[in-house]
Amino acid sequence: MRRRQNTPVALPPVPAPAARAEPLAPAVSGPDDAEREAGVARLFEVHYSSMLRLAVLLGADDPENVVAEAYYQIYRKWRRLRDAAAAEAYLRSTVCNLTRMRIRHLQVARRHEENPPNPPDEAVASAEHAALLRDDQRVLIDALQQLPPRQREALVLRHWLGLKESEIAAAMGISCGSVKTHTARGIAALTQAMEARR
Repeated sequence: MRRRQNTPVALPPVPAPAARAEPLAPAVSGPDDAEREAGVARLFEVHYSSMLRLAVLLGADDPENVVAEAYYQIYRKWRRLRDAAAAEAYLRSTVCNLTRMRIRHLQVARRHEENPPNPPDEAVASAEHAALLRDDQRVLIDALQQLPPRQREALVLRHWLGLKESEIAAAMGISCGSVKTHTARGIAALTQAMEARR
């Protein structure tokens, strides 16, 4: 019997080990980035509580998320702002807009529900939310929540934040005449609702 010789089997070439990817170096932050970080931090320290209350009074169902999104947007657009006063006005306007969009979204979602679920158990409010709603304020806030969104916004910006008509108009994106109309109608509706509850 003849012995069979082993013929070498051709193996595919082994690729050279890939160079290990170096971790990405953090982006070099310049003086503009440091200024933005410091500016947004200052804005957060000074205005977070008031912006949270504003979102609650405007009827946001998730005020913490609304305010967080507003700070994120101002962080992204910081370089376009002229000064600290402009940043505060932009933040206030953003909270108003985000709350309005959130309420509109919830209204549309509720309209499109085919089979509404059983009403959920009453949700536990956050500590901030509970602190805002003292017993003597519940009736007023309930009545305020029943107003149309524009009337509610005008009243909150005028009587809670104490803004001028021009500032309210800028925050809401409407004319000063419309601010007067929404404020007057809101006061009338709020007064009627409060008297009906007595």
